[in-house]
Amino acid sequence: MIILSLLLHLLINSSPSLSLSPDGLALLSLKSAVDQSSSSSAFSDWNDNDSDPCRWTGISCMNISSSSSSSSSAPRVVGISLAGKHLRGYIPSELGSLIYLRRLNLHDNELSGSIPTQLFNATALHSLFLYGNNLSGSLPPSICTLPRLQNLDLSRNSLSGALSPDLGDCKQLQRLVLAANKFSGEVPGEIWPELKSLAQLDLSSNQFTGSIPKELGELKSISGTVNLSFNHLTGEIPKSLGNLPVTVSLDLRNNNLTGEIPQTGSFSNQGPTAFLNNPKLCGFPLQKSCKNGDKTSPESRKSPENNTDSRKGLSTGLIVLISVADAASVALIGLVIVYLYWKKKDSEGGCSCTGNEKLGGGSEKGKTCCCVGGFPKEDDSEAEDNERGGEARGEGELVAIDKGFSFELDELLRASAYVLGKSGLGIVYKVVLGNGAPVAVRRLGEGGEQRYKEFVTEVQAMGKVKHPNVVKLRAYYWAPDEKLLISDFVNNGSLADALRGRNGQPSPSLTWSTRLKIAKGAARGLAYLHECSPRKLIHGDVKPSNILLDSSFTPYISDFGLTRLITITAPSGEPSSSSGAGGFLGGALPYTSIKPSDRSNGYKAPEARLPGSKPAQKWDVYSFGVVLMELLTGKSPDSSPLSSSSSSTGVAEVTDLVKWVRKGFEEETPLSDMVDPMLLQEVHAKQQVLSVFHLALACTESDPEVRPRMKNVSENIDKI
Repeated sequence: MIILSLLLHLLINSSPSLSLSPDGLALLSLKSAVDQSSSSSAFSDWNDNDSDPCRWTGISCMNISSSSSSSSSAPRVVGISLAGKHLRGYIPSELGSLIYLRRLNLHDNELSGSIPTQLFNATALHSLFLYGNNLSGSLPPSICTLPRLQNLDLSRNSLSGALSPDLGDCKQLQRLVLAANKFSGEVPGEIWPELKSLAQLDLSSNQFTGSIPKELGELKSISGTVNLSFNHLTGEIPKSLGNLPVTVSLDLRNNNLTGEIPQTGSFSNQGPTAFLNNPKLCGFPLQKSCKNGDKTSPESRKSPENNTDSRKGLSTGLIVLISVADAASVALIGLVIVYLYWKKKDSEGGCSCTGNEKLGGGSEKGKTCCCVGGFPKEDDSEAEDNERGGEARGEGELVAIDKGFSFELDELLRASAYVLGKSGLGIVYKVVLGNGAPVAVRRLGEGGEQRYKEFVTEVQAMGKVKHPNVVKLRAYYWAPDEKLLISDFVNNGSLADALRGRNGQPSPSLTWSTRLKIAKGAARGLAYLHECSPRKLIHGDVKPSNILLDSSFTPYISDFGLTRLITITAPSGEPSSSSGAGGFLGGALPYTSIKPSDRSNGYKAPEARLPGSKPAQKWDVYSFGVVLMELLTGKSPDSSPLSSSSSSTGVAEVTDLVKWVRKGFEEETPLSDMVDPMLLQEVHAKQQVLSVFHLALACTESDPEVRPRMKNVSENIDKI
């Protein structure tokens, strides 16, 4: 008997797993549930000889106060992050015994099977990211027994069944993403009034049927996009959705909705893409008018016989007289409207945008500004004069776009010139005129002598842009062998200079309030280009070096519209370093061929990097989101890779920056580990910083349709 007890004691003490903490034993169930041949090195350091799992890959711990008198605290598992590890297997129910587990990130793997209900015994869970797997079965109604659940992303799986009304019990839920599954049935209406904190809702690409619940309009805290696209929803769009915040974008594409699109509240801010591929949907902003017979008058519904009798009862002369009177009345009303419009415009010295928020157009007397709603056109008389002046097409003609800005060509030729920078978009000089006024002169290519009209058309469109946060183009010079753009000189460099400086460190003047001011002004300028410029311009190259700053750190968007001009003025052959204009601007720096740098790829949207892609406004939205991230973190996607696996190319680096920020929010990385260290002293700005982070994440969504419009970005950031 003594020998048997001794053997049992030796057996117990020789078992290495008995030295591991209970949390570690629960985690080993995950290792056992995964096919080890598929997990590569994900579990290589999960050693059952360890006393606790806190140094294992993907595991984070925290010291939790213990009631035991033997120790004041014990390390407990609070986070599991094994995303994108090619794990093939299932989610074990034993993970529910991790009572202090807060974050479970197993997204982008190959896990299958159902979500075990025992997982919800881990009542501290507040973030559950299981998207991008092969999970099946239904969404367990008991998921809302998690009292702290804030983030639930189960998208891109094979989950099915109906949504349970019990989802309304997830009172703390902020993010609900169930896209790209097989959920079916009607969307329950009673869920949404209960979710007072919900900020993101995505039910797209499922098999939902029935009508859109009117209760969705009660989501007052929602932001970004309410996405119900690619389902089988029917019926009319509830007018209550107009009660959603004005910055919210709707995505109702690819359903079977019918009737007229409501025109109230937030509907006025939606573009046509929000409603595409609903064949029976009509009304603005779709280019399909609604023809509702019920709206016609009783007289219009008379029988053909009655109509015939009525027409017979009128003489030909009377019909002609009535027609003439009608035409005269319409003409008179039109004249009155035109007269009142111009009278109001002249008296105010600007445009009238009653009831609409202005994006801040030209404020000079006699000019018009642009509004978010109906956009009055810029006064074209000035541009027409310029076009008529340019028709002479003299050899080396200087044309002033702004009538208040005039100087002679000889004055420009004699002026002192200093190189400000070189890029694929030409050389930029600072030129000081005879009166001491500095201007910026951009020197374009030598070619394009046969494309004069195209050049003038593009420049005139750029010259019509008048906004306090956009660099003003003042004049241009065209000659067969030289093309120049003359614009305002902004005296404090660019945002890139302020962020990086000479030693790679931000300027000490870049406080949080200054950065927020720059972000707001830049957003307004881009929104104006998108919504109010004559051609709804696309910048195409938004980055800190193209956001100039004056002495008070007011931002100015520069270099917009240049891509097309460079194409027009590109030389037909590869010029040598001594060819070209020779003596222009003192002849010190003749034109040289400068190839565009790939460094700016760090700010480009994923779809913008595809060969042959057509520029779109959502490119600018993505780029602006990366600029926001750089303002917040101080990290440049061009020069600061964030992981050892980063490539030296801009494309890989921007992926690192955007993914790094997203991962930080998923894993609830402390804000102090993400923001620029210079901002840590401004404690009062924490909530503002978080708001801008969320806006940057919305701007950098991989799907361009999900990104907000620049107008909405500007309105949103102005509220911070």
